Order: sequence, then C-alpha cells, then structure tokens
Amino acid sequence: MPTPQTREHYPSGKVSQFVWKERLAWLGDHFRRDWQIYVMLAPMVIWFIIFLYKPMYGLQVAFKDYSIFRGVAASPWIGIEHFETLFANSQFLRAVKNTIFISALSLIFGFPVPIFLALMFNEIINAIYKKTAQTIVYLPHFISTVIIAGIVITAFSPSAGIINTVIGWFGIDPIYFLTKPEWFRPIFIGSGIWQEAGFSSIIFLAAIAGVNPSLYESAVVDGASRWQMMWKITIPSIMPTIIIMLIIRIGNLMEVGFELIILLYQPATYQTADVINTFIYRQGLQGGQYDLAAAAGLFNAVIAFVLVMAANSLSRRYSQTSLW
Repeated sequence: MPTPQTREHYPSGKVSQFVWKERLAWLGDHFRRDWQIYVMLAPMVIWFIIFLYKPMYGLQVAFKDYSIFRGVAASPWIGIEHFETLFANSQFLRAVKNTIFISALSLIFGFPVPIFLALMFNEIINAIYKKTAQTIVYLPHFISTVIIAGIVITAFSPSAGIINTVIGWFGIDPIYFLTKPEWFRPIFIGSGIWQEAGFSSIIFLAAIAGVNPSLYESAVVDGASRWQMMWKITIPSIMPTIIIMLIIRIGNLMEVGFELIILLYQPATYQTADVINTFIYRQGLQGGQYDLAAAAGLFNAVIAFVLVMAANSLSRRYSQTSLW
C-alpha cells in the first residue's frame, strides 16, 4: 500500500503532484478497505453538518441590525453594539449571575449524587432488589419535563401540596414556595437531581463493572472490608471516568435546564430564577429582538467553550486524564 510522503522529503518545502497522487491513492485504498465504517459514520457527520455547523452562519446576526425582511446577508453590520447593550442591561447581568450561581450549586450538590448511587448499587448483593431499586431511580429521567414541572407545582401547592400538608401538621402556615425567590433555587436543583441522578449513575456503574475483579480478590485475602475496598479500589479505579464526566459537566455550566425554569418561574422569582437562556427566550422569541438574543447566545457559547478548555487543560496537567 502506498503511504503519503512528508514535506521533509522535499528541500524546497513544496509537495509535488506525485506526492498528492500517492496521498489520494492511499486514502482511496483506506476507504475501500473500511468503507463499512464510513457508511456507519456518515449519518452522524451529516447530522453535525446540518444541525451544528450550518447554523453557525447565523452567528453574524449578533453583529448586525438584523431584520427578518432583509435577511442575514442584507442586514447592516453594526459591530459589537449589541454586546455593549447587553453588558449595560441589568437584567442580562442578573441572568449571568443566576446562571453561574445555579450551575455552581447544581455541580456541587448534583454531580456527586450519581457517583454515590453507583457505589451503593454496586454494594447491593440481592439481584432482584438491586434491579428494582435501579428501575425506580431511573424512571424520572424518562418523564417529560412538563410532567416534572406539574409534579413540582402540585407538591409545593399552598393548598393541597404534600409539602405544605406535612409542615401544617407542625402548626406552620402554608408557604407559597414557587412565588418566593429564595426558594426557587433549592426547588429547581432538587428536582433536577431527582430527575437525572439515577440515569446518570449508569455511566459510573459501567466504569465500576470494568474494574479488575482480581483486585477485590486480593483485598479479601488481605482482610479488607467492603468499605475499604470501595475507597481503596473502586473509587480510584473509576477516577478517570469521574474526571471526564466532570469536564463535560463544567463545559455545560452555562446550559441550565431552561425548559424547567420557564415552566416554574414567574416575574416574582425573576430575581433568582432568570438565567441567560430564559433571557434569550424572552428577548428573541417573545420580544422579537433576534439580534440581541443572538449576541447573548454567542456570549454564552464562548464562555462555555472557555470553561471546557480550561477544565480539560487543568485535568491533563494535574491528573493526566483529559478529553483530548
């Protein structure tokens, strides 16, 4: 099989036509040999091009005085004016603060829960009880966000909600939880953990299943308890998976689950509930300011990109584990 030559073989630094032909021949042979793999890969590549790369053309809306009648190309260019407007907007700054605060709390309290669940499931000996428990905690993930919002609204209802019913037994007056800004974040973060923690634990369970059983056998011979095996064998063995998932989670810090927020928040709770994505929704879809919303979305994407790059670099430097 011919292999492509490198530029070092040519002192002039130019790649000759002969080298290009060899490279094309090498690629052709490679494709003919593994064409099945490329066929399986094609749908995903097409999906990425259509739904992720092609829409990037619209990013220029953030730098234009966009008009739906003129279109993207014909709208006049105004530079960074929309970004200046955003950073002078107190509602946008409030949304940025809320996004960071809610995401940080979700990371601190929500990220360890799937790991704890996976460790607990791994310690269950009875197979029937283990499968039943796993099914119960996985189910909320498959429930529609609209239904989750309905459950939360019903549970925290001041008149018939189970939460107010329970605290009423202790003589406490009903609390209008969903109209109080100080209660929105705990309710939102708690409902998110309840919905996603069980399903997210599958990844860590798969990592635990890949731990070499001989390590546990050696630990049993040495007289280690199950607690010691968990801390000395299981957790260190799945640490690369934990780090990778943490990097991905940090990259999604700016992507708060705005669907649930839209269904739960109201003007009374904007103070603590309004995030960047809900700000974009109100400005773009409800207010018709598509260019301003595009600028906010681009800002959000850039911050998310910086976060995932920084997290990956720090992880690679200090733990030798990274996404790339």
